[in-house]
Amino acid sequence: MPDKSANPRITRLNAEKRPAVRYAVLFVVALCLLLLTIQSSDAWRAREDRLREVSISTTNMSHALAAQGESAMRVVDTVLAGVVERVETEGMQGVVSGDNSRLHQHLKNMVAQVEELHGLFVFGADGSWLMTSLDRTPLHNNADRGYFKYHATHPDRGVHIGKPVRSRSTGDWVLPVSRRLERPDGSFAGVALGTIRIDYFSKLYESFDVGREGVIFLTLDDGTLVYRHPHSEKLIGTDISGGPVYQMYREKGPAGSAMLRSNIDNIERLYSYRHLETYPLIIATAQSRDEILRDWWHSTLTQAAITVVAIVLLLVFGGRLVRQIMIRDHLEHELVQARETLQQHNRELAVLADHDGLTGIANRRRFEEALQQETARATRSGTPLSLVMFDVDYFKRFNDTYGHVEGDACLRRVADAFRGSLARPADLAARYGGEEFVALLPDTDAAGARMVAERIRAAVMALQIPHAGNGPGIVTISAGVHTLAGGIPAESAAVLVERADVLLYQAKQSGRNQVCGGDYAVT
Repeated sequence: MPDKSANPRITRLNAEKRPAVRYAVLFVVALCLLLLTIQSSDAWRAREDRLREVSISTTNMSHALAAQGESAMRVVDTVLAGVVERVETEGMQGVVSGDNSRLHQHLKNMVAQVEELHGLFVFGADGSWLMTSLDRTPLHNNADRGYFKYHATHPDRGVHIGKPVRSRSTGDWVLPVSRRLERPDGSFAGVALGTIRIDYFSKLYESFDVGREGVIFLTLDDGTLVYRHPHSEKLIGTDISGGPVYQMYREKGPAGSAMLRSNIDNIERLYSYRHLETYPLIIATAQSRDEILRDWWHSTLTQAAITVVAIVLLLVFGGRLVRQIMIRDHLEHELVQARETLQQHNRELAVLADHDGLTGIANRRRFEEALQQETARATRSGTPLSLVMFDVDYFKRFNDTYGHVEGDACLRRVADAFRGSLARPADLAARYGGEEFVALLPDTDAAGARMVAERIRAAVMALQIPHAGNGPGIVTISAGVHTLAGGIPAESAAVLVERADVLLYQAKQSGRNQVCGGDYAVT
């Protein structure tokens, strides 16, 4: 049964007869979309506000931590600068000779008074321990330490912050802060070192609330991790220069904020970082995206549930309204659809009755009707009537060689070429039966009919359909052409077909792939 909705007329009638249904549906859909839009807009705005609020919070936190870190480093640097000034003023000889009780006590007092300090040390030019804030001076040499090598090769008198190391005196992880010692002639005399216990940062950063999955970390300019909260000792000294925060620092400069995914634990967080103004350190704070949006999600899901309930109720009542309107017009629409369906069936049956199912051109029934009509018209008007009859050469061999599926495809292509060769709307292309076709050409003389037949033959050859059982190696046709002169009686229709068939047989007997006939025959 044909699809009723596919009929344009039925669709138009439905639209004309049921405007109330259309308007009711549009109203319900528009109202649902409006509710969804409002809910989505409010939820998105709340989300952006929440992220903006936390971004400001983390930015302020990183700023405060950077200021605190700057202060701590300045205190250690100031103490260290005092040690350098005292050692260089009093002379290295005093330290080496052992006249150092006052300096030793000074170092101990500084470590006791400055919370940030883990220890203070003075090393000679060869890396030996000359003075320490400890009660005893270790015997090992520190010339292999990175900070010592730096000062030995760099005349820079500024403070140097090295990579975290494990203290040889206490075994603790420390951050070395050092300055170069020089003799009066400017040559390298050793290193003054102050160390900050890594645990100091742990106590400092734990006072800040960044959530269960939040982090705070301190890193050197080169990406060496000094400390990460929550604390993990195995991460101290690791290189995070390939991480997202360090990459953002390279691109955006001394301060920035962005949502990034950590390379360490693969958690997405909102990061804010800041570079210390004076010292080569970067402090960063971050809160987990999931934790930031957890309350927002709860609120959004609650509101979404309320909105869904409202939409469901709206759809239920709207659906009932639409059904009531549809019931009112049901009988009328059914009648219109039944009538249109019947007409469609009739049109389809008419097409099936007049057209060949395989090739789509007119069938034999339609040809015979047209033949009777055109013969009667030719008799009345005195105009000539021509018939071209042709078939595919050695088509049985084609089927035997390539199969019936290819045979059907061949006939369809021949029919298309045949139909395309007829230039006038009045000309009729029809399948007479099997591989046999006819062209009925009203008001066409013998010469014109033969020209049409040759055109058809050339069009089929141009298809270049392979045919191993045919002499030329491709599909060809043979045709017979016969013309009845004007004023002939109507019963000559059968004669026209018989003569064209005889000429077709003659073309086949003469070697195929040719046209025979094209002379007038008067009955």
